[in-house]
Amino acid sequence: MTDAPIESWLARVRGRVQGVGFREACVWEAESLGLTGWVRNRADGSVEALLQGRPEQVARMREWLGHGPPMAAVLELALSQAPDDVQRFVRFERRRSE
Repeated sequence: MTDAPIESWLARVRGRVQGVGFREACVWEAESLGLTGWVRNRADGSVEALLQGRPEQVARMREWLGHGPPMAAVLELALSQAPDDVQRFVRFERRRSE
């Protein structure tokens, strides 16, 4: 186990990302990497996620978000570091659409 700091990133994924199992696959992938945070659909057709974990975990999830599950067609992935005071999560969850 490493003492690496925990990073928090916000991700917005655009393309064919709703109705293709993106959120469920995202939860599975995040849990397999040991990340915490959440994922949800947005009213504009995008998917938004908060990723929390060690830098190497977050990097692998960011790579996965660039293509998503097999039925998805990711056209754009926007990433930004979350504010330092963002809530810390203990698991990765699927949130209600917003």
